[in-house]
Amino acid sequence: MTDKELLRAMFDAAVAAADPRHALPPALPERPGGRVVALGAGKASARMAQALEAAWGPVEGLVAVPGGASLPTERIELIETAHPVPDAASERAGRRMLEIAAGLEEGDTLVALISGGGSALLVAPEEGVSLADKQAVSEALLRSGAPISEMNAVRQRLSAIKGGGLARAAAPARVMTFVVSDVPGDDPAIVASGPTVAAPPAGPDPAEVVRRRGIALPEAARRLLDAPRPPDPSAGEVHVIASAQSALDAASEVCRRAGVTPMVLGDAIEGEARDVGRVMAGIARQVVRHGQPAGAPVCLLSGGETTVTVRQSAGKGGRCGEFLLSFALEAAGLAGVSAIACDTDGRDGSEDNAGAIWSAAEAFDRAEATARLHAHDSWTFFDGMDGLVVTGPTHTNVNDFRAALIR
Repeated sequence: MTDKELLRAMFDAAVAAADPRHALPPALPERPGGRVVALGAGKASARMAQALEAAWGPVEGLVAVPGGASLPTERIELIETAHPVPDAASERAGRRMLEIAAGLEEGDTLVALISGGGSALLVAPEEGVSLADKQAVSEALLRSGAPISEMNAVRQRLSAIKGGGLARAAAPARVMTFVVSDVPGDDPAIVASGPTVAAPPAGPDPAEVVRRRGIALPEAARRLLDAPRPPDPSAGEVHVIASAQSALDAASEVCRRAGVTPMVLGDAIEGEARDVGRVMAGIARQVVRHGQPAGAPVCLLSGGETTVTVRQSAGKGGRCGEFLLSFALEAAGLAGVSAIACDTDGRDGSEDNAGAIWSAAEAFDRAEATARLHAHDSWTFFDGMDGLVVTGPTHTNVNDFRAALIR
């Protein structure tokens, strides 16, 4: 296969490894007695609902998924809500789930199906905070360049359902949480802002995040950030069933079968997308020039979640495209280098592509590429290069997948 075909095969294997149809069944115990209710949210949660019913039979419940990401289920109801900024349907889903959880009794079981994207798909603002307030805060956080841990710390304090709120409502029922992690470090309290898992005590202070990032808050929201936290609920059983590392392991096996040495740089890499792109290109240059830290053929693999700080009106694209455009500018002219950067959920930022793929054998106008990078317009650049990767919804989400192949 060509180098681009090999890179695409790595990405496809990474996505398949994170598919809940394969990842959830081994983590499930026997179906508990009593009433069993499944509640959840996220980009992988529709597939998780299918996998749960395939293993246990029909289960009552409600799961919030992005628009266009519904899948057929037997009894679990799927509701499509908005991402990355919540909408009225997000709030309806949050309020309904809190009501359902509050109706559970001792001997009942809440099965929480949680995956990345759930922070926007499922909201229930605390008293005094409106949906419009939550939307404004979400937009400001997305543009601020804050890492996901900081964003979700703020979201948790403004929400009645996040930060363990759903588990609190379900007491004294048994709570079992299954997580497809899209966050660096795989902390279940951060994934979807932890509806059934309280915020970590040593996590970011939301008031300090807001101050440092210069985010304007309505007065009711500001008071909430300064108020004492409610008592942490019991998280019950928590199982992380898929993560960036599992995706990288699958991609590594594809490399080995193709006679290429995989080198995993990390599963939790964060930072500005363009900066991470420059660093990864620098490592590729060292391989080409000096055979370090490994000689070719080698593939540099990484996962995690980069960020894009928008300082002006943005064009089309997302963090994976921005990473790859920065990488291309630094790696142009390096013989035998090609790279792919895609979001495992199938959507990178503002458009419908998962990301992009590029080879150093493809010439481009450097001035145009630089201008596109400064304008956060990577989609337009790679569209012109016929380099967009389009998958449609993958029904999983273990965040960014990046691979640089050096022959």
